[in-house]
Amino acid sequence: MFTQIRSIASRSQATLVQDMAGAVALVVMLVVGLHLPFFV
Repeated sequence: MFTQIRSIASRSQATLVQDMAGAVALVVMLVVGLHLPFFV
């Protein structure tokens, strides 16, 4: 199973970086959205 995950990650390395950037952006928006009432 681990070898399958490694082969998938090596084949789609460019999109993996984009997916991680998207996930980080979503987490940042979630944190900002949750802390927004504190600033109002």
